Amino acid sequence: MAVENQSRVPETDTDVAPVQKLATDIRESVQRIIVGKSETIDIAVLALLCRGHVLLEDVPGTGKTTLAKALAASLNCEFGRIQFTPDLVPGDVLGVNFYNVAKGEFEFREGPVFSQILLADEINRATPRTQSALLEAMQERQASIDGVTTPLPEPFMVMATLNPVEMEGTFPLPEAQLDRFMVRASLGYPDRGEETSMLDRFRAGEDPDAIAPLATSEELIAARNTIDAITVNDTVRDYLLDIVTATRNSRELRLGASPRASLALQHAAQGWAAMNGRSYVLPDDVKNLAVPVLAHRLLAETTTQLRGQATAQIIGNIVETTPVPIERE
Repeated sequence: MAVENQSRVPETDTDVAPVQKLATDIRESVQRIIVGKSETIDIAVLALLCRGHVLLEDVPGTGKTTLAKALAASLNCEFGRIQFTPDLVPGDVLGVNFYNVAKGEFEFREGPVFSQILLADEINRATPRTQSALLEAMQERQASIDGVTTPLPEPFMVMATLNPVEMEGTFPLPEAQLDRFMVRASLGYPDRGEETSMLDRFRAGEDPDAIAPLATSEELIAARNTIDAITVNDTVRDYLLDIVTATRNSRELRLGASPRASLALQHAAQGWAAMNGRSYVLPDDVKNLAVPVLAHRLLAETTTQLRGQATAQIIGNIVETTPVPIERE
């Protein structure tokens, strides 16, 4: 729920209208294929605009792959997909150097990581060694193969999926990798009305791949630069840090939010403000994004898990008990 009169911020010269329009256009384009689920789509668009990566945790068949492909098609970005399996090796992700007999020299064959929107499907089915092949790509946006470092294309975004049902044959994602995902989201099952609409829409023969590009990579990069200039005043920053510090001091958590998490939450709040037509961040932006940005980065104490409390619930409790700064008249 919005809080009135939150930390008054002077207007700036930052023009956020193009960012708001781009976000709206992408959302409407994706919703031609994904029926409903506007909150999850907004979170995915937010990560795209903020140079972030998305972790989609959901059961099979809910549209995770379709969402990634729709985002890529909306921006005319190159789409890549890796189906993670236990026998996958780092070379299958990054690429390999091979000897070209005809030319008498080694050549580099790029792996799927050299795409702009990369779907890492069922990422927890690969071994930790293969999972770690994405660490450098997600943080530094580059890949190192045989001692040679190559920058990845811009924009670059990873959308990884997890199946929370099947545990056999899976490997837990290390904390270092979870911390590199800006947000975690879930599509979930559609309600009855949404599923009825979906059945009617695709019975009519609508092609889920027929999305026309509505923006270029250059426009997306320009929007990202605008988001970087969104104002975060001291009051909002202190509120954000109060929430982050509370995770580190909580007795229910054995791993709190990292400095990378603080940066991600601030940047996500800047993006959320721009998507909503504002050139400044409100405490409500931080409050609304705390769970999707922070929950997957935390580890709950064993006793907390036994009580059935998930990290998302703990973050929700922290947010509710952290005083929201209010500008008094």
